[in-house]
Amino acid sequence: MTSSPFMARPTTVSMVMLKVLGALLPGIALYAWFYGAGMLVQIALASISALAAEAAMLKARGQPIGFFLKDGSALVTAWLLALSMPPLGAWWMIVVATLFAIVIAKQLYGGLGNNPFNPAMVGFAVMIVAFPAQMAQWGSAGAHLSAGDQLAYIFTRALPPGVDAIASATPLDHLKTQLTLGASVGDTLAEPVYGHLAGAGGEWIALAYLAGALFLWRKRLIPWQTPLAMLAGVAALALPLWLVDPAHFANPLFHVFAGATMLGAAFIVTDPVTGPTTPRGRLIFGFSVGVLVYVIRVFGGFPDSVAFAVLIMNIAVPFIDQATRPPAFGAKKGGRA
Repeated sequence: MTSSPFMARPTTVSMVMLKVLGALLPGIALYAWFYGAGMLVQIALASISALAAEAAMLKARGQPIGFFLKDGSALVTAWLLALSMPPLGAWWMIVVATLFAIVIAKQLYGGLGNNPFNPAMVGFAVMIVAFPAQMAQWGSAGAHLSAGDQLAYIFTRALPPGVDAIASATPLDHLKTQLTLGASVGDTLAEPVYGHLAGAGGEWIALAYLAGALFLWRKRLIPWQTPLAMLAGVAALALPLWLVDPAHFANPLFHVFAGATMLGAAFIVTDPVTGPTTPRGRLIFGFSVGVLVYVIRVFGGFPDSVAFAVLIMNIAVPFIDQATRPPAFGAKKGGRA
């Protein structure tokens, strides 16, 4: 046995960000497998835009550029934003979204550690409100173009000869539309666009995000309370409604594995800057995000609702922290000594 003192090796921001990027790789690999290389182009565009915007804002604020660029936080924001955007979206969409995320949501608040809202979700929310039609068009899993054709489509919007259309609604959008037209959940989920649990291909990507979250939890980089509470919040409404009326409400597993639910639970609500700091606060925050995800998705106008749910609850984080802060050692509840 070694002798004292026993000191833990300090964990730097760049080490944490590097492990988060590594935890995203299985999901990115499956994303590229099912939807083609377009997602890799979106990640590259987002990364370049994020680093350029971060450097420009740091220079404008008189901050050391190299020191902050090396922490990797801009790349994490860029990758999460790219994974939330349509894989075959026009090049300017991911660039504009990234500029909003880095310049408006992060640097104008003072940079890493000072932003009250999740930058990636701000970028996504701006784009889906401003360009809802373009943001709702996704390629179908297994029916993607070649890498060269996808690259050309992203930059020129020109389809190869003989191809009339490649984009389609997301599984969540398709389900909502079919229910509006009077179809049942069972008949709709039997269509080829869906797999065993949710959208075809998307369910495997969600499992890869879950594996990444377990890796980060084992490394003690994310708490268990927030992601588990978010998934519980989604299921808390989905389960009783599905039991009462399965023809009009999808089962809880569909909502957990569909859309950006698992990406949000694994990598968005676990953001230490924009989330609560107390264990009880994390449970309240995560559960509330999950409930809002379901309510906005099922009863609202945006099936891809994770960004709105996270941003709404980001507003409540200071109040949640204040209400759940444990008393100081030696003090009674209420602040009395």
